[in-house]
Amino acid sequence: MNSSNSNNGESNNGKSSSFDSLNQDLGLYFLELARLGSSKAPTDMEEDEEEAPKELNTINSSGGFLVVAPDKLSVKYPTINLHGHDVGVIQADKPVPVKRLLYYFEIYVKNAGAKGQIAIGFTNEGFKMRRQPGWEVNSCGYHGDDGFLYHGQGKGDAFGPTYTAGDTVGGGINYASQEFFFTKNGALVGTVSGEKEMKSRLFPTIAVHSQNEEVHVNFGQKKFAFDLKEYEAQERLKQQMTIEKIALPPNISYGLVRSYLLHYGYEDTLKSFDLASKSTIPPIYIAQENGFDEQDIVYALNQRKILRQDDKSATCFLLHCQKFIELVRVGALEEAVKYGRIELAKFFELTNFEYLVQDCVALLAYVRPQESSVGYLLEESQRDLVADTVNAMILSTNPNMKDMQGCLQSYLERLLRQLTACCLERRSANGDQGEAFHLHRVLNSGGNLKC
Repeated sequence: MNSSNSNNGESNNGKSSSFDSLNQDLGLYFLELARLGSSKAPTDMEEDEEEAPKELNTINSSGGFLVVAPDKLSVKYPTINLHGHDVGVIQADKPVPVKRLLYYFEIYVKNAGAKGQIAIGFTNEGFKMRRQPGWEVNSCGYHGDDGFLYHGQGKGDAFGPTYTAGDTVGGGINYASQEFFFTKNGALVGTVSGEKEMKSRLFPTIAVHSQNEEVHVNFGQKKFAFDLKEYEAQERLKQQMTIEKIALPPNISYGLVRSYLLHYGYEDTLKSFDLASKSTIPPIYIAQENGFDEQDIVYALNQRKILRQDDKSATCFLLHCQKFIELVRVGALEEAVKYGRIELAKFFELTNFEYLVQDCVALLAYVRPQESSVGYLLEESQRDLVADTVNAMILSTNPNMKDMQGCLQSYLERLLRQLTACCLERRSANGDQGEAFHLHRVLNSGGNLKC
């Protein structure tokens, strides 16, 4: 054998070794995803769950100047105040939750008393409990007797109308804009920056300061006078409009979508997409740039039959599992048992495989397996996992594929992962305040990522 043939053989052996390593890494990756499927990660709602205020804190209050009703949702100022420090102030039992877009609560003024010196606002944990909210640093309050907003000092600023007996007044926090907002009788009064105060834990706070003043607080146990859902929708619309003002050249957005279709082998959709992009006015031409190597991805469309695997690979195993699952799904239990004895049994004692074999076999033990602890196997996400495994393995047969990421994710998906990371980083820089970003929740709620 001459030297050139020898070098060529070494090169081929090197490529084969590299492929085998990539193939093994992909197999382990998808087996780990399958294992995580059995533990069921918490939903978005569970991740964002926080305890919210439910009642007034009778322990931390200026108790000598107010009386709290047994339900801990009403307060009254029973005596005559002698000086400015005789304020009846009380906080909620818990700080405001921060992992959301908005927080809001309301008070109803049952009696304005002698002077109507009622206030609603937010104060921090170390607030002096004989002062009106807004009179001290790290606090903000909207006062009823003058309609002024007090924001960390004893001098207030003109803000809104006064309020008295029969009025419903609300106070809220917008974490997206870092603002406090206040309402009266269901209408927005105004907003004010709260960026400084929001660096510390804040508590919903109310105050009464003249004889016979009495208010009831609503932490959400009954319907608010203010349409909070509509206000939240408006705030989300503002965010969406801000995003849509960001110009994105059509060839870039179309290129990302096209790479997604190529990556997952949606050949018919790709042809229709290309036809539609050329039919636009003006036509959209997608330049191959920024590392976008279309030949590497098109390779997968032309090589669907070249999937190298042995009968004990992760891909083969997941396909056998899915076949077994589908038999259980349609009620063909006897056929499932036979299939399991032939195809699944050989994986039972292999490292990384046995747990999923056990879960598959456990499906046979339940009358309604979809409601059992192994019901996750019957979900659509399990089918998606197997399909992604096969697709990634096909892409890995491309000799130009250098790493696992190219097999796992399209350019569009990598961009969305970067978007998620940026949103999480921004939230972290803001003290973890505001709702967490969940891409699929945005998409499911009707939001859109403009192309």
